[in-house]
Amino acid sequence: MKRLVSTIRCDVTLQFRNGFYAATVFVTVLWALILLQTGTFDMRWLLPPLVVGNLMVGTFSFIGGLVLLERVEGSLTAQVVTPLRISEYLTSKVVTLTLLAVGETLIIVLLMAGWNFNAFLLIIGAVLAATIYCLAGFIAVARYDSINEYLLPSGMYVALLWLPLIAYMGRWRPWILYLHPLFAPLLLVEASFETVTWWQIVYAVVYSLAWVMLLYLASRFAFRRWIIER
Repeated sequence: MKRLVSTIRCDVTLQFRNGFYAATVFVTVLWALILLQTGTFDMRWLLPPLVVGNLMVGTFSFIGGLVLLERVEGSLTAQVVTPLRISEYLTSKVVTLTLLAVGETLIIVLLMAGWNFNAFLLIIGAVLAATIYCLAGFIAVARYDSINEYLLPSGMYVALLWLPLIAYMGRWRPWILYLHPLFAPLLLVEASFETVTWWQIVYAVVYSLAWVMLLYLASRFAFRRWIIER
């Protein structure tokens, strides 16, 4: 537990020092300025895909930047020979980035919808989506040493992850979307603004947790294969 707390503290310091918090504040202010221009337009129907889509910046993108930064500085190689466990490394990244992204999300939602939403379901959905993004982001970046190598593959990951968001905005919801890892947390976020059936909420929580576990195991494998063994 001590190692995990120390790792979280180091990650927060690293993120702050390299401008991740400043970038989050900038994005939040930018959204606030955009929302002030919308006036009386009803944009509540856009909130679920907007929330889940915006979470990607502070999770998938940030964890890619952090891992590449640690590779360049040599700190990632150094951590391999310390007693730090893979689970502690991954948990620290997921916890710090998820808290940052969910905090930004709450501010954006309050600006758009006031207090007229179910905060519990929104937070659960946002946390699960952020966790999925973080783990997918680590899997995507683990094998690369530079931003130039990583850019093209990361774009392919983003396109695949955003499929349910694009379908949602097009008011298209075929059954196959229920198999996508991000559709479940998207459904939870939707439930925080609109009424959905109880079985959809149960499905969303259980299926999201299943994907979190699957991606966590895949992340551990990627860490061993592309960081320790290489």
